[in-house]
Amino acid sequence: MSTLTLAKALNEGMRKAMEDDPKVLIMGEDVGKLGGVFRVTDGLQKDFGEQRVIDTPLAESGIIGTAIGLALRGYRPVCEIQFDGFVFPAADQIITQLAKMPLRSLGKVRLPVVVRIPCGGGIGAVEHHSESPEAYFTHTAGLRVVACSNPADAYTMIQQAIRCDDPVVFFEPKRRYWEKAEVDTSAAPAGWPPFDQAQVVRPGTDLTVLAYGPMVKTCLEAAAAAEEDGRSLEVVDLRSLNPLDVARVTESVRKTGRCIVVHEAPVYNGFGAEVAARVTETCFYNLEAPVLRVGGPSTPYPPSRLEDHYLPDLDRVLEAVDRAFAF
Repeated sequence: MSTLTLAKALNEGMRKAMEDDPKVLIMGEDVGKLGGVFRVTDGLQKDFGEQRVIDTPLAESGIIGTAIGLALRGYRPVCEIQFDGFVFPAADQIITQLAKMPLRSLGKVRLPVVVRIPCGGGIGAVEHHSESPEAYFTHTAGLRVVACSNPADAYTMIQQAIRCDDPVVFFEPKRRYWEKAEVDTSAAPAGWPPFDQAQVVRPGTDLTVLAYGPMVKTCLEAAAAAEEDGRSLEVVDLRSLNPLDVARVTESVRKTGRCIVVHEAPVYNGFGAEVAARVTETCFYNLEAPVLRVGGPSTPYPPSRLEDHYLPDLDRVLEAVDRAFAF
């Protein structure tokens, strides 16, 4: 066991993938000599060279387009989008090329490209640096979309994403980069949780809380606070957003009878709307209350001084819990 930050766990996971497969490449803005703005790729260019850890121009569309070409030639590129708000210039390449090429070729062409995106707020950043764009990509057929929430998952999931023959959009909760936890770096891949499986991170009996990425920790804190009021909350880390682990979500909600979905992104048309609809469809006769959603307001992400008012916190999660129990 090693005690690693989430950022270091990602680094170690990519390092292991590069050691195991010489076709794995890292590419992005400042990922080489600087080691990335969050130092997630720190030391990789020094150890693997400039041919495998590539500092690219400031051109997100070019980064993804180049990665697609490399994947066509048998490489496994891992692209870093420096900040979440910078992904939109690359959206054309991701949505119209990366997601569609396997079907366009009737499965003859595989594009094992990973697009890493530091996501969410909470770091006091300027505009375009605190977005939550996951719903754009979960709506795009042909992409796998995953989100890690802790160092242990970061270490295993980044390797699973790199090994995957499908294109993967990999969301990393940037405000959790510096949080530490125990990581078993010696465990064999066969012992890792499946890539597309949700995990119950806190068992409970009275209400299911579904979350992913940066909100998992907030929901765990809310569950601990609710326990003091005699309420047992089950917290499920979705981990994979597309495909969604409907079976595990359904199992939890049928047991508890109540459900809230939590994410940083705006509630309106957010990913939580899809989750809430699925839960209602599969658990209608088990529900004691409507499925409730907690997220940001329908407004552009605010200046950093106001972000604490924008981001869902423990109190907003507990307020939703109170509403669920009021039915």
